[in-house]
Amino acid sequence: MSPNPRETFQLGPFIVPRLWTGLWQLSSNAWGSASASKVRQAMSRHVDLGYTAFADHYGSAEVLFGQFQQSLPPGTVMGATKWCLFRPINPTRAVVEAAVAERMQRMQTNCVDLLQFHWNDYSDTNYLTALHHLRDLQDEGKISAVGLCNFDTKRTDEICTQLGPGFIVSNQVQFSLIDTRPLHGMSDVCERHGVKVLTYGSLCGGFLADKYLHAPEPDLYSGTLTPSQRKYLDMILKAWGDWKLFQSLLKVLSDIGKRHGGLSISNVASRWVLDHSFVGAILVGARLGVADAEHITENSRVYGFRLSDEDHSIIEAVLSRSNGRHMITSIGDCGAEYR
Repeated sequence: MSPNPRETFQLGPFIVPRLWTGLWQLSSNAWGSASASKVRQAMSRHVDLGYTAFADHYGSAEVLFGQFQQSLPPGTVMGATKWCLFRPINPTRAVVEAAVAERMQRMQTNCVDLLQFHWNDYSDTNYLTALHHLRDLQDEGKISAVGLCNFDTKRTDEICTQLGPGFIVSNQVQFSLIDTRPLHGMSDVCERHGVKVLTYGSLCGGFLADKYLHAPEPDLYSGTLTPSQRKYLDMILKAWGDWKLFQSLLKVLSDIGKRHGGLSISNVASRWVLDHSFVGAILVGARLGVADAEHITENSRVYGFRLSDEDHSIIEAVLSRSNGRHMITSIGDCGAEYR
């Protein structure tokens, strides 16, 4: 089991840990690949260490998770998937029900644990219609909980207001020491409506890690970076600051980790995210079944400490030198880069 007592929170009808296993790396061999049996074995190791929540729908993620969930006693694990709409549709009851049925079939379940909804075009307000149908399907027992994915502050507030209290339980958005956009409005809306943010990108594709302290600036266009690393390196270098300032941040995080008993940069970066009350959980991308790529024991050390006021002040001194507080205007609100 985890060396530290795991932290949990209430998400709809579930009690879930504050660290989740993100399955987006099953979408491409660019992260490395493993057989289905090795992936399921890796999932089992995660569960043994207290990682009982899995998320995302990319590639074969739903199918592999569904197979794994079937091998366990009911209620052992919780699975979050998505319904993402990037092209205009007419979300009739039949269309919405078919989308949920597809999720259920792929995950081998009669009820989706958490369905996260993404809608690309805000000018088409049919996202409200789709969500009304999802609420009906929840009432019928086909969905346990409904969340949003990459919705901005304005639309999150609108949806929660119109659909009523308690329906939307989460919004999955990017949040890290580099990307602090959720602090500019989203946090207040989530606190007001009782919505928890599920964060991704909190380790910036692995750049917020000991291995990059004192490392030379990576080549953005090299073939050695994963898709996530290219995305987050571009954000670090073009939107947030530069590699020199990023090294200053890594040094500060490393020093804080040493003062807390030899914790890693990733531990400190994760703790900073979790210390925000509107955050429910961090989704940590896992290269399931790929040797030396899971870091599950190290990640569990996040549960064993808290950052002090002095720690936060030292971190903020570096962040104040970056463009992080201006990314809400340079990039846009949460999820704007996907629209």
